[in-house]
Amino acid sequence: MQRKYLAKIFVTLRPSVLDPAGVAVKSGLQQLGYAHVEQVRIGKYIEITLISTDESTARQNLDRMCDQMLANPVIENYRFDLIEVESQTGVY
Repeated sequence: MQRKYLAKIFVTLRPSVLDPAGVAVKSGLQQLGYAHVEQVRIGKYIEITLISTDESTARQNLDRMCDQMLANPVIENYRFDLIEVESQTGVY
């Protein structure tokens, strides 16, 4: 049986990597009067819907996608939430 999954992927810079975009946003917020903002880090949010035979295979495929294209493992971390949204008996 094929299952449809929704993956919600969060990609962030590793803590040791400087984040110039985050620094610029922090500065802008402080200039707008939000002096209490201490740190801003900018990341990416990606949603992917995929078909897989089971959750384990879907997770393995997502790990490969993130490592190969969606994140730069040298400077970025990623995590994802995987939600089954639909089960199908047909072939895709």
